[in-house]
Amino acid sequence: QVQLVESGGGLAQAGESLRLSCAASGRNLSLYVLGWYRQAPGKEREFVAVIASSGSRNYADSVKGRFTISRNDVKRTVDLQMNSLKPEDTAIYYCNARPRWLNPPAGQWGQGTQVTVSA
Repeated sequence: QVQLVESGGGLAQAGESLRLSCAASGRNLSLYVLGWYRQAPGKEREFVAVIASSGSRNYADSVKGRFTISRNDVKRTVDLQMNSLKPEDTAIYYCNARPRWLNPPAGQWGQGTQVTVSA
């Protein structure tokens, strides 16, 4: 089982950048698809981005071209570089580790980190 701890959230103005990082502990990280989800106030949790151990990535349409997900299985981290932030990106961001044989949104979750973007 993988445990996850996020860091790097905070306050930003529209157009600025933030970088989120998630540290993963546990065995066989290469068996997991790592990803980021977010939940805005009053809304359901939604998919943001995922990356497989092969390096294959997938993004939500709302963040394509602005966010970049990366992973380092040696350092056991998965990062989310967020550029050109918008107020609608305000949410709690959660790191996820999903065994590759399960469909989303299965797996383990971090505790979340708050991102707030002002206009």
